[in-house]
Amino acid sequence: MVLYGLKTCDTCRKALKKLNEARFVDVRSEGVPPDVMSAAFDLYGQALLNTRSTTWRGLPDAERARPPLDLLRDHPTLMKRPLIVSEERIFLGWTADVQNTLGVA
Repeated sequence: MVLYGLKTCDTCRKALKKLNEARFVDVRSEGVPPDVMSAAFDLYGQALLNTRSTTWRGLPDAERARPPLDLLRDHPTLMKRPLIVSEERIFLGWTADVQNTLGVA
């Protein structure tokens, strides 16, 4: 299991504490592999972008209009988190549903 997130994100830290067997990947320093990001985008679409983040608010309109995968490649902190890859499944966020599915609620 791999958890993609930010080491400074409280939600990511909570998830990592419960998923102690997960390997943590900091998206700011290591990024997300393109195939994982594409698969996550296929599943979650625009929901993968965190449009409430300070990074998003700091982007000019022309930058915001770019294709989402290009934005996420150039600004990985725009990704909602955590992004959890478990075997062949991908989960976005740390909701009660995700926790129940992963058996850590």
